[in-house]
Amino acid sequence: MKHVKLMAVKFVLCLALLFVILGLGYGMSFGNVFLITLVLGVLSYVVGDLMILPRTNNTIATGSDFVLAFVVIYFMSDALTAGGELFTATLITSVGVAIFEYFFHKYVASNISSEPREMKSGAMNLSTEASEEIFPYDREEEAEDENK
Repeated sequence: MKHVKLMAVKFVLCLALLFVILGLGYGMSFGNVFLITLVLGVLSYVVGDLMILPRTNNTIATGSDFVLAFVVIYFMSDALTAGGELFTATLITSVGVAIFEYFFHKYVASNISSEPREMKSGAMNLSTEASEEIFPYDREEEAEDENK
């Protein structure tokens, strides 16, 4: 249920952000903005928030979300609209999405506590086993060799 709530929050806020930038700023129709938000929201939640964020830190997850947003918005805008200044619109929108994602990742980290602690911090707790023995032979044999 937590994931449904988080995805709903992400979808609504991304839809508002994308509509302000793409819809009002660049004249894209609401239907196209809705489709882009739907695809971007699902992909960035699964890839960025569930896969990358628990294994890395917020900065890396935000950077990957910026790249993902740029690719998705650029290619979907190119496919759904005719002409226009796609690169500038995509760049501005991707920066806006990255800023939103930076704060959303903090919200996600505070609301999902089912992941192990070492995965949340970004550092895995690795340990190794060590022994006092340096050589594979017995100490009694060593004592006998010294006595000879």
